[in-house]
Amino acid sequence: MLPYATISDAELFLGRTLTTLERLWFDYSKDKSDYFLYCHNILFLFLIFSLAPLPLLFAELSRISGFERHKIQPKVRLSLQEMLRCYWDVLRMFFLVIGPLQLVSYPSIKFIEIRTGLPLPSAWEVLIQLVVYFVIEDYTNYWIHRFLHCKWGYEKIHSVHHEFTAPIGFAAPYAHWAEVLILGIPSFLGPAIVPGHMITFWLWIALRQIEAIETHSGYDLPWTPTKYIPFYGGAEYHDYHHYVGGQSQSNFASVFTYCDFIYGTDKGYQYHKKVLGKLKDEQLRTGERNSEKLD
Repeated sequence: MLPYATISDAELFLGRTLTTLERLWFDYSKDKSDYFLYCHNILFLFLIFSLAPLPLLFAELSRISGFERHKIQPKVRLSLQEMLRCYWDVLRMFFLVIGPLQLVSYPSIKFIEIRTGLPLPSAWEVLIQLVVYFVIEDYTNYWIHRFLHCKWGYEKIHSVHHEFTAPIGFAAPYAHWAEVLILGIPSFLGPAIVPGHMITFWLWIALRQIEAIETHSGYDLPWTPTKYIPFYGGAEYHDYHHYVGGQSQSNFASVFTYCDFIYGTDKGYQYHKKVLGKLKDEQLRTGERNSEKLD
């Protein structure tokens, strides 16, 4: 809750006029507790998980031609019933694990001093902090993910997530309850090390969920903005990890590719791409020879 009764009080304290965004934030948050603002994450997660996967799921069910050629595993098709089963399973996990965890984890947010007051962070501050959060999460997630692919970790926990060998957006958070809890640690580390504003925290949680949905979408879309992010893995990169399944010792990184490159866990994927490239070139040459014979 803001310590100012009016905008004038806030401007007097800051020694300047509030920006438009700061005025909007003041009007919205002035009479709301910090705990209430923190709990917005529950709503954001629910809406993003429920809505973000829908366009590509509709495209898959409708077999829209513009999207079909970008489907990574075109021979694998899930029925509407299978998609809905995945959604309801994750929704149950959301209400039984993720939601309650959000409700009781507020003291940790206060401890690391995520602030809700004024001034709001600049766009550069938000951007830099988000980059730091992604890098920290990616590095930590990489090692936890590798641990979950050891014999015990995979059989007891991680195999649930790999039930979808050709993932869909709804399958991004589809996992054993223990994995949900464990992988919450990397997501929290960034804000704990570099604490920022509550708005930055909201953006971080939302963007991380959107990124996870994209990498599990099953479509390698050439026009996605993430294609321009250096070292970004994306859907094709992570889809290979699911395609190989429990035997996979490749592509453990959640967001970027640098960890797999540094520690040599992308070799299977690189070999796979090389073989596919040769097959495509051979098919292209065969097609050209056949067309020449017809001429």
